[in-house]
Amino acid sequence: MAEKTGKQQRAPGPVPDDPLLWPFAAARLAMDACFGWLERPPEQADSSLPWTTPNSVALELATMRLRNCARTRSGQPALVCAPYALHRALIADFAPGHSVVQSLQNGGIDRIYLTDWRSAAPDMRYLSIDSYLGDLNVAVDEIGAPVDLVGLCQGGWLSLLYAARFPAKVRRLVLAGAPVDLSIDSRLSQLARNAPEMVYDQLVARGGGNVSGEEMLRVWSKAPSRDDIATALQSDLSGEEDAELLARFERWNAEPLNLPGTYYLEIVNWIFRENRIARGEFTALGRVIDLKDVKAPVFLLAGLDDDVVPAAQALATAGLLGTPPAFIAAASEACNHLGLFMGARTHAHAWPRIAEWLRADLSGMLVRRA
Repeated sequence: MAEKTGKQQRAPGPVPDDPLLWPFAAARLAMDACFGWLERPPEQADSSLPWTTPNSVALELATMRLRNCARTRSGQPALVCAPYALHRALIADFAPGHSVVQSLQNGGIDRIYLTDWRSAAPDMRYLSIDSYLGDLNVAVDEIGAPVDLVGLCQGGWLSLLYAARFPAKVRRLVLAGAPVDLSIDSRLSQLARNAPEMVYDQLVARGGGNVSGEEMLRVWSKAPSRDDIATALQSDLSGEEDAELLARFERWNAEPLNLPGTYYLEIVNWIFRENRIARGEFTALGRVIDLKDVKAPVFLLAGLDDDVVPAAQALATAGLLGTPPAFIAAASEACNHLGLFMGARTHAHAWPRIAEWLRADLSGMLVRRA
Protein backbone atom coordinates (compact mmCIF):
# COMPACT_ATOMS: atom_id res chain seq x y z
CA MET A 1 0.00 0.00 0.00
CA ALA A 2 2.92 2.32 0.11
CA GLU A 3 6.25 3.06 -1.49
CA LYS A 4 9.42 2.85 0.55
CA THR A 5 12.55 4.93 0.10
CA GLY A 6 14.77 3.64 2.90
CA LYS A 7 17.61 1.30 1.91
CA GLN A 8 18.03 -0.40 5.27
CA GLN A 9 15.80 -3.33 6.14
CA ARG A 10 14.31 -3.13 9.61
CA ALA A 11 12.62 -5.77 11.69
CA PRO A 12 8.84 -5.35 12.04
CA GLY A 13 7.94 -3.25 15.02
CA PRO A 14 4.87 -1.69 16.59
CA VAL A 15 5.55 1.80 15.26
CA PRO A 16 7.90 1.91 12.26
CA ASP A 17 9.70 5.19 11.67
CA ASP A 18 9.26 5.08 7.91
CA PRO A 19 6.51 7.48 6.79
CA LEU A 20 5.99 5.54 3.58
CA LEU A 21 4.50 2.62 5.53
CA TRP A 22 1.82 5.02 6.76
CA PRO A 23 -1.40 3.20 5.81
CA PHE A 24 -0.89 0.61 8.54
CA ALA A 25 1.49 2.35 10.91
CA ALA A 26 -1.10 5.11 11.03
CA ALA A 27 -3.37 2.74 12.90
CA ARG A 28 -1.00 2.74 15.85
CA LEU A 29 -0.97 6.51 15.76
CA ALA A 30 -4.74 6.45 15.91
CA MET A 31 -4.59 4.58 19.21
CA ASP A 32 -2.24 7.09 20.79
CA ALA A 33 -3.11 10.24 18.94
CA CYS A 34 -3.43 13.33 21.04
CA PHE A 35 -3.85 15.78 18.20
CA GLY A 36 -7.23 16.85 16.89
CA TRP A 37 -8.38 15.77 13.46
CA LEU A 38 -9.94 18.65 11.62
CA GLU A 39 -12.47 18.21 8.86
CA ARG A 40 -10.40 17.64 5.75
CA PRO A 41 -10.34 20.40 3.13
CA PRO A 42 -11.60 19.85 -0.40
CA GLU A 43 -9.61 17.81 -2.88
CA GLN A 44 -6.16 19.20 -3.52
CA ALA A 45 -5.40 20.79 -6.84
CA ASP A 46 -3.35 18.96 -9.43
CA SER A 47 0.31 18.57 -8.64
CA SER A 48 2.44 21.55 -9.54
CA LEU A 49 4.99 19.13 -10.98
CA PRO A 50 4.80 18.72 -14.75
CA TRP A 51 4.50 15.30 -16.33
CA THR A 52 7.57 13.85 -17.99
CA THR A 53 5.62 12.49 -20.95
CA PRO A 54 3.25 14.74 -22.92
CA ASN A 55 -0.33 13.61 -22.37
CA SER A 56 -3.95 14.66 -22.53
CA VAL A 57 -6.93 13.74 -20.36
CA ALA A 58 -9.00 11.14 -22.21
CA LEU A 59 -11.67 10.72 -19.52
CA GLU A 60 -12.72 12.43 -16.29
CA LEU A 61 -14.09 9.76 -13.94
CA ALA A 62 -15.07 9.79 -10.28
CA THR A 63 -11.92 7.93 -9.24
CA MET A 64 -9.38 9.07 -11.83
CA ARG A 65 -8.33 11.05 -14.81
CA LEU A 66 -7.42 8.68 -17.62
CA ARG A 67 -4.29 10.15 -19.20
CA ASN A 68 -3.55 9.49 -22.86
CA CYS A 69 0.21 9.33 -23.45
CA ALA A 70 -0.15 7.72 -26.88
CA ARG A 71 2.06 8.70 -29.79
CA THR A 72 -0.22 7.02 -32.30
CA ARG A 73 -3.90 6.15 -32.60
CA SER A 74 -3.26 2.61 -33.80
CA GLY A 75 -1.50 -0.39 -32.31
CA GLN A 76 -1.87 -2.46 -29.16
CA PRO A 77 -2.77 -0.25 -26.16
CA ALA A 78 -1.10 -0.54 -22.76
CA LEU A 79 -2.75 0.83 -19.63
CA VAL A 80 -0.39 1.59 -16.74
CA CYS A 81 -2.32 1.16 -13.49
CA ALA A 82 -0.53 3.37 -10.97
CA PRO A 83 -0.63 2.56 -7.24
CA TYR A 84 -3.36 4.30 -5.30
CA ALA A 85 -1.56 4.71 -2.00
CA LEU A 86 0.29 7.64 -0.50
CA HIS A 87 1.61 9.32 -3.64
CA ARG A 88 0.38 10.56 -6.98
CA ALA A 89 0.56 8.72 -10.30
CA LEU A 90 3.67 10.70 -11.22
CA ILE A 91 5.47 7.71 -9.69
CA ALA A 92 4.93 6.08 -13.10
CA ASP A 93 6.26 9.07 -15.07
CA PHE A 94 8.64 10.68 -12.62
CA ALA A 95 11.54 12.05 -14.66
CA PRO A 96 13.57 11.28 -17.79
CA GLY A 97 15.37 8.00 -17.17
CA HIS A 98 13.07 7.30 -14.21
CA SER A 99 9.72 6.89 -15.99
CA VAL A 100 7.78 3.68 -16.66
CA VAL A 101 5.81 5.43 -19.39
CA GLN A 102 8.96 6.73 -21.07
CA SER A 103 10.76 3.37 -20.86
CA LEU A 104 7.81 1.58 -22.43
CA GLN A 105 7.68 4.17 -25.19
CA ASN A 106 11.41 3.82 -25.81
CA GLY A 107 10.79 0.09 -26.10
CA GLY A 108 8.29 0.59 -28.90
CA ILE A 109 4.98 0.72 -26.99
CA ASP A 110 3.32 3.66 -28.70
CA ARG A 111 -0.21 3.60 -27.23
CA ILE A 112 0.11 4.12 -23.48
CA TYR A 113 -2.54 5.29 -21.04
CA LEU A 114 -2.18 6.00 -17.31
CA THR A 115 -4.59 5.95 -14.36
CA ASP A 116 -4.17 9.27 -12.56
CA TRP A 117 -6.07 8.58 -9.33
CA ARG A 118 -7.85 11.45 -7.60
CA SER A 119 -7.16 12.46 -4.03
CA ALA A 120 -10.28 11.60 -2.03
CA ALA A 121 -12.64 14.50 -1.40
CA PRO A 122 -15.30 14.26 1.36
CA ASP A 123 -17.94 13.03 -1.10
CA MET A 124 -15.65 10.14 -2.10
CA ARG A 125 -15.49 8.57 1.37
CA TYR A 126 -17.84 5.71 0.47
CA LEU A 127 -16.03 4.68 -2.71
CA SER A 128 -15.00 1.03 -2.58
CA ILE A 129 -12.64 -1.28 -4.44
CA ASP A 130 -15.60 -2.02 -6.72
CA SER A 131 -15.78 1.71 -7.53
CA TYR A 132 -12.19 1.63 -8.76
CA LEU A 133 -12.66 -1.61 -10.68
CA GLY A 134 -15.79 -0.18 -12.29
CA ASP A 135 -14.00 2.96 -13.47
CA LEU A 136 -11.05 0.86 -14.62
CA ASN A 137 -13.51 -1.07 -16.76
CA VAL A 138 -14.87 2.17 -18.22
CA ALA A 139 -11.31 3.23 -19.02
CA VAL A 140 -10.55 -0.07 -20.76
CA ASP A 141 -13.73 0.22 -22.83
CA GLU A 142 -12.77 3.77 -23.79
CA ILE A 143 -9.30 2.66 -24.86
CA GLY A 144 -10.58 -0.44 -26.63
CA ALA A 145 -10.15 -3.98 -25.33
CA PRO A 146 -8.13 -6.08 -25.11
CA VAL A 147 -5.46 -4.01 -23.39
CA ASP A 148 -2.10 -4.82 -21.88
CA LEU A 149 -2.36 -3.99 -18.16
CA VAL A 150 0.79 -2.84 -16.35
CA GLY A 151 0.09 -2.82 -12.61
CA LEU A 152 2.48 -1.11 -10.20
CA CYS A 153 2.35 -2.14 -6.52
CA GLN A 154 -1.26 -1.51 -5.40
CA GLY A 155 -2.15 -1.09 -9.05
CA GLY A 156 -0.91 -4.66 -9.46
CA TRP A 157 -3.51 -6.40 -7.33
CA LEU A 158 -6.18 -4.11 -8.81
CA SER A 159 -5.05 -5.09 -12.32
CA LEU A 160 -5.03 -8.76 -11.36
CA LEU A 161 -8.56 -8.56 -9.99
CA TYR A 162 -9.63 -6.86 -13.20
CA ALA A 163 -7.95 -9.50 -15.38
CA ALA A 164 -9.72 -12.27 -13.44
CA ARG A 165 -13.08 -10.47 -13.56
CA PHE A 166 -12.83 -9.55 -17.26
CA PRO A 167 -10.35 -12.04 -18.78
CA ALA A 168 -11.38 -11.31 -22.37
CA LYS A 169 -10.42 -7.64 -21.95
CA VAL A 170 -6.78 -8.22 -20.97
CA ARG A 171 -4.25 -9.44 -23.54
CA ARG A 172 -1.16 -9.43 -21.30
CA LEU A 173 -0.52 -8.55 -17.68
CA VAL A 174 2.57 -7.03 -16.02
CA LEU A 175 2.71 -7.04 -12.21
CA ALA A 176 5.58 -5.00 -10.74
CA GLY A 177 6.09 -5.26 -6.98
CA ALA A 178 2.46 -6.32 -6.55
CA PRO A 179 1.25 -7.64 -3.15
CA VAL A 180 -1.12 -10.57 -3.81
CA ASP A 181 -0.43 -13.53 -1.52
CA LEU A 182 -0.11 -11.93 1.91
CA SER A 183 0.49 -15.30 3.58
CA ILE A 184 4.11 -14.62 2.60
CA ASP A 185 5.14 -12.19 5.30
CA SER A 186 6.34 -8.65 4.78
CA ARG A 187 6.58 -5.60 7.04
CA LEU A 188 3.32 -4.44 5.53
CA SER A 189 1.35 -7.62 6.17
CA GLN A 190 2.65 -7.90 9.74
CA LEU A 191 1.75 -4.30 10.49
CA ALA A 192 -1.73 -4.85 9.10
CA ARG A 193 -2.35 -7.86 11.31
CA ASN A 194 -0.84 -6.45 14.51
CA ALA A 195 -3.47 -3.77 15.17
CA PRO A 196 -7.10 -4.58 16.08
CA GLU A 197 -9.67 -3.92 13.36
CA MET A 198 -11.36 -1.23 15.45
CA VAL A 199 -8.17 0.83 15.32
CA TYR A 200 -8.47 1.21 11.55
CA ASP A 201 -12.14 2.12 11.93
CA GLN A 202 -11.15 4.80 14.42
CA LEU A 203 -8.53 6.18 12.05
CA VAL A 204 -11.11 6.62 9.30
CA ALA A 205 -13.67 8.10 11.68
CA ARG A 206 -11.20 10.70 12.91
CA GLY A 207 -10.43 11.62 9.32
CA GLY A 208 -14.06 12.43 8.60
CA GLY A 209 -14.55 9.26 6.55
CA ASN A 210 -11.27 9.45 4.64
CA VAL A 211 -7.63 8.82 5.49
CA SER A 212 -5.59 12.00 5.12
CA GLY A 213 -2.23 11.63 3.41
CA GLU A 214 -1.25 15.17 4.36
CA GLU A 215 -1.97 14.48 8.00
CA MET A 216 0.09 11.30 7.93
CA LEU A 217 3.07 13.10 6.43
CA ARG A 218 2.72 15.94 8.93
CA VAL A 219 2.80 13.77 12.05
CA TRP A 220 6.11 12.19 11.08
CA SER A 221 9.26 14.19 11.64
CA LYS A 222 11.46 11.88 9.63
CA ALA A 223 11.51 12.67 5.92
CA PRO A 224 13.36 10.57 3.34
CA SER A 225 17.07 11.38 3.53
CA ARG A 226 19.28 12.18 0.58
CA ASP A 227 20.62 8.61 0.77
CA ASP A 228 17.07 7.22 0.79
CA ILE A 229 16.22 9.18 -2.34
CA ALA A 230 19.47 8.20 -4.03
CA THR A 231 18.68 4.54 -3.33
CA ALA A 232 15.18 4.85 -4.78
CA LEU A 233 16.37 6.67 -7.90
CA GLN A 234 19.54 4.55 -8.16
CA SER A 235 21.61 7.67 -8.53
CA ASP A 236 24.34 9.08 -6.31
CA LEU A 237 22.84 12.59 -6.71
CA SER A 238 26.32 14.01 -6.50
CA GLY A 239 26.36 16.21 -9.59
CA GLU A 240 24.99 19.70 -9.98
CA GLU A 241 22.51 18.40 -12.55
CA ASP A 242 21.07 16.10 -9.85
CA ALA A 243 19.85 19.01 -7.73
CA GLU A 244 16.74 19.38 -9.85
CA LEU A 245 16.02 15.64 -9.61
CA LEU A 246 16.39 15.74 -5.83
CA ALA A 247 14.11 18.77 -5.54
CA ARG A 248 11.55 17.10 -7.78
CA PHE A 249 11.48 14.01 -5.58
CA GLU A 250 11.07 16.08 -2.43
CA ARG A 251 8.17 18.01 -3.97
CA TRP A 252 6.53 14.78 -5.19
CA ASN A 253 6.90 13.22 -1.75
CA ALA A 254 5.29 16.27 -0.14
CA GLU A 255 2.11 16.03 -2.26
CA PRO A 256 0.26 13.02 -0.82
CA LEU A 257 -3.12 11.60 -1.74
CA ASN A 258 -6.08 11.09 0.57
CA LEU A 259 -7.86 7.71 0.42
CA PRO A 260 -11.59 7.02 0.73
CA GLY A 261 -12.28 5.40 4.08
CA THR A 262 -14.36 2.56 2.64
CA TYR A 263 -11.71 1.68 0.06
CA TYR A 264 -8.95 1.86 2.69
CA LEU A 265 -10.75 -0.43 5.14
CA GLU A 266 -11.49 -2.98 2.42
CA ILE A 267 -7.80 -3.11 1.51
CA VAL A 268 -6.69 -3.45 5.13
CA ASN A 269 -9.23 -6.10 6.07
CA TRP A 270 -9.95 -8.07 2.92
CA ILE A 271 -6.53 -8.03 1.27
CA PHE A 272 -3.85 -7.54 3.93
CA ARG A 273 -5.53 -9.14 6.95
CA GLU A 274 -7.71 -11.84 5.38
CA ASN A 275 -5.73 -12.51 2.18
CA ARG A 276 -8.96 -12.96 0.22
CA ILE A 277 -7.44 -12.55 -3.26
CA ALA A 278 -4.95 -15.38 -2.85
CA ARG A 279 -7.49 -17.56 -1.02
CA GLY A 280 -10.10 -17.23 -3.77
CA GLU A 281 -12.57 -15.46 -1.48
CA PHE A 282 -12.60 -11.96 -2.97
CA THR A 283 -15.83 -10.75 -4.58
CA ALA A 284 -15.36 -8.14 -7.30
CA LEU A 285 -18.31 -6.48 -9.00
CA GLY A 286 -20.67 -9.22 -7.84
CA ARG A 287 -18.55 -12.23 -8.74
CA VAL A 288 -16.17 -14.33 -6.63
CA ILE A 289 -12.70 -14.05 -8.15
CA ASP A 290 -10.80 -17.18 -9.14
CA LEU A 291 -7.24 -16.33 -10.17
CA LYS A 292 -7.19 -19.49 -12.28
CA ASP A 293 -9.43 -17.54 -14.67
CA VAL A 294 -6.36 -15.47 -15.53
CA LYS A 295 -4.87 -17.28 -18.50
CA ALA A 296 -3.21 -14.36 -20.26
CA PRO A 297 0.60 -14.17 -20.47
CA VAL A 298 2.02 -12.59 -17.30
CA PHE A 299 5.31 -10.84 -16.49
CA LEU A 300 6.28 -10.55 -12.81
CA LEU A 301 8.87 -7.98 -11.66
CA ALA A 302 10.32 -8.12 -8.13
CA GLY A 303 12.87 -6.17 -6.12
CA LEU A 304 15.51 -8.21 -4.31
CA ASP A 305 15.83 -5.51 -1.63
CA ASP A 306 12.10 -4.81 -1.44
CA ASP A 307 10.82 -5.17 2.13
CA VAL A 308 7.41 -3.70 1.28
CA VAL A 309 6.60 -6.47 -1.23
CA PRO A 310 9.43 -9.01 -0.86
CA ALA A 311 10.58 -10.79 -4.00
CA ALA A 312 9.25 -14.12 -2.71
CA GLN A 313 5.81 -12.58 -2.33
CA ALA A 314 5.84 -10.80 -5.69
CA LEU A 315 6.94 -13.93 -7.57
CA ALA A 316 4.62 -16.34 -5.72
CA THR A 317 1.69 -14.94 -7.71
CA ALA A 318 2.75 -17.22 -10.59
CA GLY A 319 1.49 -20.29 -8.73
CA LEU A 320 -1.98 -18.82 -8.22
CA LEU A 321 -2.81 -18.17 -11.88
CA GLY A 322 -4.34 -20.20 -14.68
CA THR A 323 -1.65 -18.95 -17.07
CA PRO A 324 0.44 -21.87 -18.42
CA PRO A 325 3.94 -21.78 -16.90
CA ALA A 326 5.47 -21.39 -20.36
CA PHE A 327 3.76 -18.02 -20.66
CA ILE A 328 4.86 -16.61 -17.30
CA ALA A 329 8.01 -14.51 -17.38
CA ALA A 330 9.73 -13.11 -14.30
CA ALA A 331 12.66 -10.88 -13.44
CA SER A 332 14.26 -9.70 -10.20
CA GLU A 333 16.20 -6.48 -9.83
CA ALA A 334 18.67 -5.49 -7.10
CA CYS A 335 16.52 -2.62 -5.84
CA ASN A 336 14.05 -1.60 -3.17
CA HIS A 337 10.34 -1.01 -3.74
CA LEU A 338 10.47 2.47 -5.21
CA GLY A 339 13.46 1.44 -7.29
CA LEU A 340 11.17 -0.84 -9.31
CA PHE A 341 9.34 2.20 -10.67
CA MET A 342 11.89 5.03 -10.36
CA GLY A 343 15.33 3.43 -10.38
CA ALA A 344 17.68 4.35 -13.23
CA ARG A 345 19.21 0.85 -13.40
CA THR A 346 15.80 -0.79 -13.37
CA HIS A 347 14.79 1.42 -16.29
CA ALA A 348 17.98 0.50 -18.12
CA HIS A 349 17.47 -3.24 -17.66
CA ALA A 350 14.03 -4.50 -16.60
CA TRP A 351 11.62 -2.13 -18.31
CA PRO A 352 13.17 -2.49 -21.80
CA ARG A 353 12.80 -6.24 -21.36
CA ILE A 354 9.15 -5.81 -20.37
CA ALA A 355 8.54 -3.63 -23.43
CA GLU A 356 10.14 -6.28 -25.62
CA TRP A 357 7.98 -8.95 -24.00
CA LEU A 358 4.83 -6.91 -24.62
CA ARG A 359 5.74 -6.58 -28.30
CA ALA A 360 6.84 -10.18 -28.81
CA ASP A 361 4.84 -12.75 -30.74
CA LEU A 362 4.26 -15.37 -28.07
CA SER A 363 2.13 -17.67 -30.20
CA GLY A 364 5.07 -19.75 -31.36
CA MET A 365 7.57 -19.33 -28.59
CA LEU A 366 8.07 -20.28 -24.98
CA VAL A 367 8.54 -17.56 -22.40
CA ARG A 368 10.82 -18.96 -19.72
CA ARG A 369 11.00 -17.54 -16.25
CA ALA A 370 14.29 -15.77 -15.61
